[in-house]
Amino acid sequence: MPFSSDPEAVVQRQLDAFNARDIEALLATYAEDAQMFEHPLKLLASGSAAFRERYVARFQEPNLHATLLSRTVMGNIVVDHEDVSRTFLEGAGRIKLLMIYEVQNGRIARAWSIAGAKTIDAQP
Repeated sequence: MPFSSDPEAVVQRQLDAFNARDIEALLATYAEDAQMFEHPLKLLASGSAAFRERYVARFQEPNLHATLLSRTVMGNIVVDHEDVSRTFLEGAGRIKLLMIYEVQNGRIARAWSIAGAKTIDAQP
């Protein structure tokens, strides 16, 4: 059975693949020429090779996990509010993100991130 091209379903598959650290499933949710920006215009990645490089590096973080706090869907735009566990230079911590996804033809064409303040976990 083919995957749904519904924008919300596409973004959910992306989130699931991210948390599973499944690079092939994750890349399958993005268009070949997809672009990712730090909102509004700072280009972070463009095209499959850049996305692969970005996510393969991110998947090395031992505590990487995104928790969906809320989701808003309006047509082909999906906005996720996420709480993401990461490993920063300063140590393990969390960051709140707003992720805005534009879905076209069943794949994410553009994505924008807006980062909140990061917090570093207390060190033992």
